[in-house]
Amino acid sequence: MDVLSAIRERRSIRSYADSPVEPEKLEKVLEAARLAPSASNRQNWKFVVVQDKATIARLVEACNGQAFVGQAPVFIAACATSPGSVMSCGQPRDTVDLSIATAYLILEAYEQGLGTCWLGSFNEAKVKQLLGIPDPVRVVAVTPLGYATVRPKPTTRKTLEQIICFETYQAD
Repeated sequence: MDVLSAIRERRSIRSYADSPVEPEKLEKVLEAARLAPSASNRQNWKFVVVQDKATIARLVEACNGQAFVGQAPVFIAACATSPGSVMSCGQPRDTVDLSIATAYLILEAYEQGLGTCWLGSFNEAKVKQLLGIPDPVRVVAVTPLGYATVRPKPTTRKTLEQIICFETYQAD
């Protein structure tokens, strides 16, 4: 895989085929998350993988009614097992670590020919209740996983000149 090509080509998928994800592909996707770096290599995370269609159907409401969630044959919840820790830079360790791991997961999904849609629009309490996730564990991100039926067009991106500064910060 050419990583930059995968980053360029990957899209958020909001339409899934009614086809199962092969176990070996799912394992590779989960392995990518496992191998992701984390602060102090703590790996304070759990990934809840849901394949039960009835549970996935109930997760649609927990994901604020996003119907495409119910189309996917797999749903993954990225959970922080030790929330509340803050790195010396002031950033929450769990959000940063799980963002990295989820990014690795979605890139490997693309490599396996699968689609994802990183969701921040969900009701954490409902997701936790449906999946039996205890307090104080936090659900940081969720994604459906499956085969896309529609490939979205590329989105516009800012140019490097619009987002990069060298040596010191420069406002627009």
